[in-house]
Amino acid sequence: MAAFSFNKLVIFGVGLIGGSLARGLRKRAGAAGRIVGVGRSARSVERAVELGVIDEAAALDDDAALARALQGADVVLIAAPVAQTEPLLARIAPLLDAHTVVTDAGSTKSDVVASARRALGERIAQFVPGHPIAGCESSGVEAALPDLYVDRNVVLCPLPENVAQDVERIAVMWRATGACVRQMSEAQHDRVFASVSHLPHVLSFALVDQILATPDAALKFSFAAGGFRDFTRIAASSPEMWRDICLANRDALLAELDDYTRVLATFRAAIETSDGAALEAAFARSRVARTEWQERGGIRPSGDIAAK
Repeated sequence: MAAFSFNKLVIFGVGLIGGSLARGLRKRAGAAGRIVGVGRSARSVERAVELGVIDEAAALDDDAALARALQGADVVLIAAPVAQTEPLLARIAPLLDAHTVVTDAGSTKSDVVASARRALGERIAQFVPGHPIAGCESSGVEAALPDLYVDRNVVLCPLPENVAQDVERIAVMWRATGACVRQMSEAQHDRVFASVSHLPHVLSFALVDQILATPDAALKFSFAAGGFRDFTRIAASSPEMWRDICLANRDALLAELDDYTRVLATFRAAIETSDGAALEAAFARSRVARTEWQERGGIRPSGDIAAK
């Protein structure tokens, strides 16, 4: 496991994602630096102090406390919904030390990079965009786990302005929690995750919404079993978070929805014309592809609910 040391780590949003980073660095990597959590109010992060996830709490609306929190910080993590990225970065920009490296955990990257450029201006080199691909059905700091990131992917999307040692510092931080770090451009990131994360969430929400709109919805739900449970597990995710993700990655997600609609149309046509051969061939292709993905280690329980 990579060694990662720091004097001060500041986390904006000490929930599942931010809290698990703190716990992972403490319990898995033995990091001894000070961890400060920042929330909308001091009260919102007091629970994280009580649980020992962070060492101290600061309120976002307390200028003096926020300045103290950021003073001397080695790394700052923004672990908040993507729509909050720009106002948060704008809030902290005047308070950042020159050596502080800022990163994020947002599920979309093109919009986050644009927000960072507007908020940080000439200090954009201090921002290393990131996305840990991990989560579970539970949320909040009580759900934080020290091993949440073990064998999970973390994607970094370095900017042309970034210094290589800053990118590596963020990579080492995530590796210290057991994660596998990979790099891609923000545009490629958004295309990939529109396909394998954002679209599945939309489809899951849509199926539940479709059933709710029927007059016998209660009866249908009473007979729902394993297939329904597995397909709709991610519909338990935060509506606010997924609203923001869908809007932030609109173009890539619309392209995926259009492609999916075309495939559904071919399936519908095959069913309508009783073309069993076409259905079986499509189902066989899908089965082989999923089996191969699973054999490569693609499945871990609750891997994509809150990622983000």
